[in-house]
Amino acid sequence: MFNKFKLKYGIKSNSQLVIIFIVFGITGSTAAYISDPLMELINIKKSDLNIFVYWTIRILIITFVYQIILLVVAFVFGQFKFFWNFEKKMLKRLGFKKFISD
Repeated sequence: MFNKFKLKYGIKSNSQLVIIFIVFGITGSTAAYISDPLMELINIKKSDLNIFVYWTIRILIITFVYQIILLVVAFVFGQFKFFWNFEKKMLKRLGFKKFISD
């Protein structure tokens, strides 16, 4: 199962795969943790908004912050190239093709 995954994404070893999973874990947890203080910083409070509007804004903030944190954590763990290629693919799928050079 992991061999197909490793081949598809160009992962060279099991240790690199473990590091990639660790980067994803740290990034997700950090983005969720940071989103609350960011919401307070831009003065968006759950009590002031409809719950659906609040969570829509929070999820958008988490998504944006996640992308930045992902590259920073990947750099720290020596996996920047892998995650930069991952980011470029995702941005292209979101329609940012002309902003991404290969």
